[in-house]
Amino acid sequence: MSQLLSLDHPMKTINLKRTNLTLQPDRTRVLARPFRLMSDQRSVKICARVMALPESEVHALLEQVLAEFGERHPRVREFLRRQFDEVRPYLLNGQRLSEDRELLLGGYFTHEFSLEAAALFNPSIVPHPDQSDLPPGSLRFILSLRATAEGHVSSITFRTGLLDTNNNISIDTPTRYSLEPMQVSNAIYEKRLFERKLQELNLAGGFNQQVLKCLGDTFTLEDLRTCVSLEVQRLHVPDKETNTIARETLMLAQSNYEVQFAPDSRLSERVLFPATPSQSNGIEDARFVLFQHEDGTRTYYATYTAYDGKMILPQFLETSDFLHFKFITLNGPAVENKGMALFPRKIKGRYAMLGRQDAENIYVMFSDHLHFWHTMQLVLEPSFPWEFIQLGNCGSPIETGAGWLVISHGVGPMRKYCIGAFLLDLDDPTKVIGRLREPLIKPNKDEREGYVPNVVYSCGSLLHGGQLIIPYGMSDYATTFATVPLGEVLAAME
Repeated sequence: MSQLLSLDHPMKTINLKRTNLTLQPDRTRVLARPFRLMSDQRSVKICARVMALPESEVHALLEQVLAEFGERHPRVREFLRRQFDEVRPYLLNGQRLSEDRELLLGGYFTHEFSLEAAALFNPSIVPHPDQSDLPPGSLRFILSLRATAEGHVSSITFRTGLLDTNNNISIDTPTRYSLEPMQVSNAIYEKRLFERKLQELNLAGGFNQQVLKCLGDTFTLEDLRTCVSLEVQRLHVPDKETNTIARETLMLAQSNYEVQFAPDSRLSERVLFPATPSQSNGIEDARFVLFQHEDGTRTYYATYTAYDGKMILPQFLETSDFLHFKFITLNGPAVENKGMALFPRKIKGRYAMLGRQDAENIYVMFSDHLHFWHTMQLVLEPSFPWEFIQLGNCGSPIETGAGWLVISHGVGPMRKYCIGAFLLDLDDPTKVIGRLREPLIKPNKDEREGYVPNVVYSCGSLLHGGQLIIPYGMSDYATTFATVPLGEVLAAME
């Protein structure tokens, strides 16, 4: 299906093609998760009840659990074992348990979470790190998606697919399984970088100066816990402010963490689920980009929004293989609001990123370090009726011979979101050199009903064979794709 977009001049039309491919949320994709109760007292009671069961009943109950849930999760016994290890402190010291009883106890502290029960939307597309064994002119890609479910909790999930030489899009059928990564327990922190983050948060006073002296040039979270504890003990009777500083210092470290998926897992099985207090209600709208370093190496980065139910916080992801991920805090006065999007390479020796610090306009930031952003410059303000409420990016800028192409969004009357585009100068991205007067994509009659009506939105597109491939969410419910010739988009810009 094609949509002809009329601009100022009748000859300047854009032949945007919507595909018939739609990714619907699948409520059968469930994740095994820890089931945490409100109090230790209740946990102790539950453990006591299970401990009072005769062994024959324990065996029968475990067989029932495995029969009902064993095929729904990979390595379910391993997961139940880990959950038992978490609740072991609620048992009397020295109690000896059978393996069946340990696994059954783990089952009482486990639940299923349907990742996509409410929505699967706001996609971002990047080239897959493995481009081997493909037909000429084809591209294998990774699609990240925001999966939303019970409690409006959002996580990041993935699909893989293929673009052929004619830009036909196919998505690999995902497996039925979903799994979380293991947190890297011995992740290494750099003292120099950690001290800079403490300074940004006004936590680098006397207490933490002593803590830093206790640490080596590199350290682990356990090293930090030890040094913080020693400094608290040295003060004998620490005041409320000191306790707060100690807690916030550990929280900073816990927010900078690493995770590792099982090497034999399929990419469609991997789920990045909220793991820290700042993410507790969601990891939202990841904008992935394949970043080209000056030495020729490449890394995948993603900005995302951490949400704790009250506050939003722009944060950062890093991976080279989609198996090992680093979660990183962003710092500095320019790190505000949603919608940060990193440029895919340095510009004149500095990192560059788009943002929307005032929730209305688009800004460009530059920095000497990926984690710290201090200054910003206004680039674009709403000018046309379909974007009078606010502007924002729909992913990282795409480098073209004509300039940095930014797929954007605008919000107009009735809070209708549309997708547009503008062009920035390659050498100086604070200069706007082209802009579409009308949207590329407006929600049509098949796209306007959903979790949040009248919204089309993307978190990242790519260029392949002269065509823009734009995946986008439909009313914060499902995901589809559109393709459009790059040349027509550029020709239509003012």
